[in-house]
Amino acid sequence: MCRLCVRQLSNNEACVLSPLFIPMKKILLLGSGELGKEFVISAKRLGCHVIACDSYAGAPAMQVADESEVFSMLDEAALRAAIAQHQPDLIVPEIEAIRTEVLLDVEKQGFEVIPSARAANLTMNRDRIRDVAVGLGVRTAKFSYADSAAELLTKATEIGFPVVIKPVMSSSGKGQSVAKTAADVQASWDYACAGMRGDRQKVIVEEFIHFEFEITLLTVRQRNGQTLFCPPIGHVQERGDYQYSWQPQSMKPEQIQAAQDMAEKVTTDLGGAGLFGVEFFVTKDEVIFSELSPRPHDTGMVTLTSQNLSEFDLHARAILGLPIPRIDCVEGASAVVLADKDGTHPTFTGVAEALSEPGVDVRIFGKPTTRPYRRMAVALAQGPNALQRARDAAAKISVKV
Repeated sequence: MCRLCVRQLSNNEACVLSPLFIPMKKILLLGSGELGKEFVISAKRLGCHVIACDSYAGAPAMQVADESEVFSMLDEAALRAAIAQHQPDLIVPEIEAIRTEVLLDVEKQGFEVIPSARAANLTMNRDRIRDVAVGLGVRTAKFSYADSAAELLTKATEIGFPVVIKPVMSSSGKGQSVAKTAADVQASWDYACAGMRGDRQKVIVEEFIHFEFEITLLTVRQRNGQTLFCPPIGHVQERGDYQYSWQPQSMKPEQIQAAQDMAEKVTTDLGGAGLFGVEFFVTKDEVIFSELSPRPHDTGMVTLTSQNLSEFDLHARAILGLPIPRIDCVEGASAVVLADKDGTHPTFTGVAEALSEPGVDVRIFGKPTTRPYRRMAVALAQGPNALQRARDAAAKISVKV
């Protein structure tokens, strides 16, 4: 038995962990996209050993992790086997599509799920986290649920067009659309079904909020019970997926306070330690809760350039119980680089041109395959006029397959 990785070694097998180094924590990362990659880098800097898991080989986080496993997070037997094999100190979900019943079970056995198995289970589906928010008295858009196109038409008519329609389980805006009239409902239903993850054919339909802007409020729950907030991040979405974000988003003090109060109320109810991405609509008169992710948020990639501690650094420190003395922020922005077709072995042009602008950085995620609108990289800019400079930089980069 190896005392470092807590598993039985075969006759000729060496431990993958050096006997000269005992890691701070062994982390099983469930999902290995670009957000997971940056988290692994932050965790490795703090001396952790990370096993990155995803449904395909060569995922971004696997490229920087200590070990990797390839299996579907929705495969109960495979998920249980990975946990049993690696005996992690911390199980860190990076995606929504996980057989969260397994996490609830293994947490009872003594494994620690970040931020908690309950949080992972509730936020896997938009209906459950929305119900939690309503139960806490948090202001949300009017909404309902539907299990068929016919029921969707009925619920949309009751709410009043236009309505936003989303799968209860998806990621990065997949399957999200706006139905302007009853004639759009069938197409929205079909699009939502095509973009669903998991095995629940169900959608949430909600009133269309005429907001002035949207924000992500990164909320950090620490093990000592303290809650910290990053300055609000503004962002713009297309097809339900973020295209560019900036920090800080200008807001009235009373608007910031309202968002912080709601974020603290919901994250306190979910429990645990870690970073949460809490989304809000901001109208002329009020701040309205939209969604929540119990992990680093895609719009928060801007913090790679705008904060002294990125959202990934904050997540790592919070789950490891390390101090976060202060969060400093300067003007910054991010803009995504998208693929436009299906392909493999992507290459990039225009990177040198993008990097020639002072204060601009580029992060290429390392995804081995492409599809239309898939995020492949992000351009970052810091300083005056950061948003336009980030968008200009992203526009110079092309994905070739």
